[in-house]
Amino acid sequence: MSAKHGDVSPTMARLSAYIADALTTALPDQVVEKTKAHLLDTIASMVSGALLAPGKLAIGYVRSQVGAREAQIITTNTLTTATHAAFANAMLAHADETDDSHMTSRAHMGCSVIPAALAVAERDNVAGALLLRAIALGYDVGSRVLFALNPLAFHQAGHCTHSFAGIFGATAATTALARLSPQQAAWTLSYAAQQAAGITSWRRGADHVEKAFVFAGLPARNAVEATAMVSAGFGGVNDVFFGRPNFFDVFGQEPTPELLVNELGERHEILNTTIKKWTVGSPAQSVLDGVQALLKKHTFDCRDIREITIRMTPLEIDTVDNRDIADISLQYLVALLLIDKELTFASSHDDRRMADPAVLALKQMVKLTADPERERRRAHVLISLRSGQALSHQSGPVRGSPANPMTHDEVTSKALDLMSPLLGVGTAGRLIHAIWNIDELDTVRELRKLCTLPPRSAHRKHVIR
Repeated sequence: MSAKHGDVSPTMARLSAYIADALTTALPDQVVEKTKAHLLDTIASMVSGALLAPGKLAIGYVRSQVGAREAQIITTNTLTTATHAAFANAMLAHADETDDSHMTSRAHMGCSVIPAALAVAERDNVAGALLLRAIALGYDVGSRVLFALNPLAFHQAGHCTHSFAGIFGATAATTALARLSPQQAAWTLSYAAQQAAGITSWRRGADHVEKAFVFAGLPARNAVEATAMVSAGFGGVNDVFFGRPNFFDVFGQEPTPELLVNELGERHEILNTTIKKWTVGSPAQSVLDGVQALLKKHTFDCRDIREITIRMTPLEIDTVDNRDIADISLQYLVALLLIDKELTFASSHDDRRMADPAVLALKQMVKLTADPERERRRAHVLISLRSGQALSHQSGPVRGSPANPMTHDEVTSKALDLMSPLLGVGTAGRLIHAIWNIDELDTVRELRKLCTLPPRSAHRKHVIR
């Protein structure tokens, strides 16, 4: 920390050079394929998010703004500034809980990194292969900023880990795409730090709108702006992470700034990111895996159930316990899966069924037990029947996590299910094929026509939220 390169620490010198060189550095094959999967999963989340209140509000808001025709609002034929497109598409991406999650940094990375990178790549007419490199870079930088901050303590102090990881990850990605120098990369990171914001008061929201803004719209928009300002000639602080005062002085909870560059270029964090099987909140994933496993193994009726006991960590319970938002309320999701024997995007977002007497009755049987010693995303599910029989399941790694990844076909199937209702099966299939082969595209603008709703959908009345 004491050694300096001019007025730039060795850590910042390495980080900013890595960002500036990212587009010229080839990725390992497995990282390329995983990045394609996350790009597909996030675009599918954007498309399905157009049905939901946060997405519809964002589209309407951005359409009211005047700006250059640089990038597309997904599902529409509207072209707007890269900043506005990043904001709207990020709101679409996290309009619900469909997007990916990075457990160790406690962040949803894709919903901010990918919309920001896609908007700048579209504006600058960038090839698909370079977009993939920028996205992978964003996951690496965003997660490492949180590692350096001490993510659990940072969260417990009331800061939103999602927005902080998002703005630094998205800024790294857009900086690389703008082909800025190492010194300029240091400046964009400083402007990202000045705009870093987000507190966990979002949890008090009765809907998903402010949450979508904090997790996705805010960091994606601010990242594009940080890059645009430096591209326009703005200078800044050469090293916001070291020297006095600095970013960690203000936000750190016993921080470890050296983690900003730990194994950078060797450990690709997109490989450590989960693509969700269930299109609901992350803490619910292992519980639903467990309930589904019991449904497959045993034959019983909902009327046979006396009580459902779920053991999970206190922080997970704090996130999902009887929430007013359908796709975050664990009791609702468990009841729905037991009644329907399946859980779809449509059902998990159907607020009307939260008032269904059958669902309400089953919800009352779900008891959450806090277990401080339990590992995150390793819920234990116990279903006690009126006959006295006890059915139990200890969940392992959730489906879609790095230790239990979804297959290529499973990611494709999820994307098709999310996008077909709006785009149609044919267009959705062609879009999926294009994304799996995006490294063959000379420009990402070729995706535009595939991301636009057919005319018949323009006047559809959407009833979800």
